[in-house]
Amino acid sequence: MAKQKILIVDDDSNIAELISLYLTRECYETQIAGDGNEALALWKSFAPDLILLDIMLPGKDGYQVCREIRQESDVPIMMLSAKGEIFDKVLGLELGADDYMIKPFDNKEMVARVKAILRRTKQADRAREGGEREVRFPDLVISLTNYTVLYQGKPLDMSAKETEILFLLASSPNQVFTREQILDKIWGYDYVGDSRTVDVYIKRLRQKLPAHPVWQLSTVWGVGYKFELLNP
Repeated sequence: MAKQKILIVDDDSNIAELISLYLTRECYETQIAGDGNEALALWKSFAPDLILLDIMLPGKDGYQVCREIRQESDVPIMMLSAKGEIFDKVLGLELGADDYMIKPFDNKEMVARVKAILRRTKQADRAREGGEREVRFPDLVISLTNYTVLYQGKPLDMSAKETEILFLLASSPNQVFTREQILDKIWGYDYVGDSRTVDVYIKRLRQKLPAHPVWQLSTVWGVGYKFELLNP
C-alpha cells in the first residue's frame, strides 16, 4: 500500500524537520516547504493527502496559500500558528482549513489530529463511491454521491465539509442538531477542535445559500442548528 503523503509548510526548519520526523515514524511520506510559493509548487508536484500549513511565511502567508489551494482543491489543510486569537482561528477556518493548532503544540497530539483528518477523508472518499445519497427540496438538490449542491439546477460553490453539513441537516428537516452532534457526525468522535468550527461553517453556508420561501438554515439559540421547512 502506498504511503500517504503530507506536505509540511513552515519557515522554521527545526520545527518542520521535527514534525517530519514524527510523521515519518508513523510511516507517512513527507516533504517540506519553507515559504508560500514553494508550498504551492510542491502541492501541485507532490500531490499530498494532507497539508500542515504555518501562517507566518515569507512571501505569501498561510492564509493566501490556503485561499489559492481552495480555489482548486479540497485537500485537507491543518493550519499551524503561534497566533492563538479567536479571530485568527476563525479566519483560517473561513478560508477552508480543516483544523487549526496553536504553537507550541504537543507532537503526539499533532500526530493524532493528522491521523483523525486522514481517517475522515478516507471515509468521505468511500462515501463518494457508495450508493446514491441525495435529498431534494424545492429548487435545491444536495448530493453526497458526487458532492454537489444544486440551486435551481445550477451548482453552488461548496466545499466537501459544507456539503456534508448541509446534507446532514437537510436529511432530517426540522430536527435540531447541537454543535457537538455535528462535530461528531462530520468530523468524528475523536475531533479535538473547537465547537466554534461549526459556527464558521454555518455562517459560510448561509452566505452561499440564496434566501428561499420554503426552507432555511435556522439557529436554535442555546442548542444548535436545523434545516427548517417554512411551509412543510
